[in-house]
Amino acid sequence: MSCELWHAKLEQYVDSELHGDEAVEVETHLRQCQSCAADALGRMRLKGMTHTAGKRFAPAPEFRLKIAQQVAKQTKPRLWGWRLGWRLGAVMAVLLVAISLGAFWTSHLQRERQLGELADLHVATLASANPIDVVSTDRHTVKPWFAGKLPFTFNLPELQSSPFQLVGGRVAYFEQSPGAQLLFQVRKHQISVFIFSERSLATRMNSANLVEHKLDFTIQTWSQNGLRYFVISDASPADVAGLSDLLKHAG
Repeated sequence: MSCELWHAKLEQYVDSELHGDEAVEVETHLRQCQSCAADALGRMRLKGMTHTAGKRFAPAPEFRLKIAQQVAKQTKPRLWGWRLGWRLGAVMAVLLVAISLGAFWTSHLQRERQLGELADLHVATLASANPIDVVSTDRHTVKPWFAGKLPFTFNLPELQSSPFQLVGGRVAYFEQSPGAQLLFQVRKHQISVFIFSERSLATRMNSANLVEHKLDFTIQTWSQNGLRYFVISDASPADVAGLSDLLKHAG
């Protein structure tokens, strides 16, 4: 059923003229359609304002008597105030849920886009004829190379007693922000470590620590000392976690 047909039922809904399955059907649609929920809320607010405005006037006693006689003839008087308040509260609750879900989904899409772009940078690096600008297994050579090229500094871990080997690094750009891309090797797998200033990223990660699996890659990200780290590889999740732990405790 198109929203045009639902709009035809909204007036009956806010007037409490729908009962049983019809009312349930409309309420179910309002939970799923933000447009119709907003329309219903607007209608109820208008009726609420009209109801409030009506209280500002004091009708003549004869008019009150006439209205009272007409109401007395009705077998089932409408409880306008109670029903209007209940319906308005229900629609507002639906709207709040819809807005919350929309914000959550938007955040999720932004995070997926961000991780997808970084995974593409990792793949592009591996496919490049010159994947890194500074080639060295010595952290004391690689770290100083970034001095003056980035607006921040970072620490690299000691790898002598680990299965990981530093290959080198390069300056990478993500969301128009410069950062470090470090390349590590564990057995036959390459691991990219991206480091950016948290404040410089256009899209902030809502989660401080996150592990995701995207296609054939494991991605771990965390925030530490104002820097955002991303570790990406097709190596095992245990290897990604192991290198991430070394980076977190690098001194």
